[in-house]
Amino acid sequence: MIPCAMFFLIAGPCAIEDADTLHEVAAAVRSLTEARGIRFILKSSYEKANRTRLDSFTGIGREAALELLREAGRAQQVPVLTDVHETADCALAAQYADYLQIPAFLCRQTSLLLAAGATGKGVNIKKGQFMAPEGMEFAVEKVRSAGPGEVWITERGTTFGYERLVVDMAGIPAMRAFAPVVMDCTHSVQRPNQRSGVTGGDASMIATMALCGLAAGADGLFIEVHPEPARAQSDAGSMLRLDRLEPLLDQAVRVWEAVHA
Repeated sequence: MIPCAMFFLIAGPCAIEDADTLHEVAAAVRSLTEARGIRFILKSSYEKANRTRLDSFTGIGREAALELLREAGRAQQVPVLTDVHETADCALAAQYADYLQIPAFLCRQTSLLLAAGATGKGVNIKKGQFMAPEGMEFAVEKVRSAGPGEVWITERGTTFGYERLVVDMAGIPAMRAFAPVVMDCTHSVQRPNQRSGVTGGDASMIATMALCGLAAGADGLFIEVHPEPARAQSDAGSMLRLDRLEPLLDQAVRVWEAVHA
């Protein structure tokens, strides 16, 4: 097993929409995590390159968004994480972020994994919806071969039918043989909208995913949060409302302590 010293939380709004929302979330989550001894990494996407529809929100501008993310991290004195989609993105994002994230559909892209690892930053690899847990060993090896940064694997569910996801909790201890594992409590509850075909979500299941993931041995949680999810520009249906994070963290800490007692 790869040891992980303490429970950590990757959290933030799905996409960088504006400075006020990002700073509000960062400050609130830092206060909650600091009070509970939880390591906090601020996450938000500077560009949404994999939206379903052509007219979907993709961002406010790459460098403008990255600058806001860096500013929010510095203001709260926490590390920041953002995702990259192409090899050329890695060098740019690494100028602003402490961690780079590989999207699930790109977790086997060797050139992208190597480019992310070569930045020397920490890398969070989302497990593809099509991947067996054991197959993630090779993704981890690719990143580690290129650089010295931390490497994590994030479980976000496996495709069961058209876009419907199920989470095999047995995959968490399997992947912990290769790297610390994060439970993505947001994207694992996504469901397709039968009318529009656009993926939505069931945010009421986020707590269930979080607690089950920690009980299965996950080292950390990934939770996208927003003050008003219904008004969010991206993933509105599967983000946790910010004021509901505190009770979830209290439960999560108790589960973590029970597992690691």
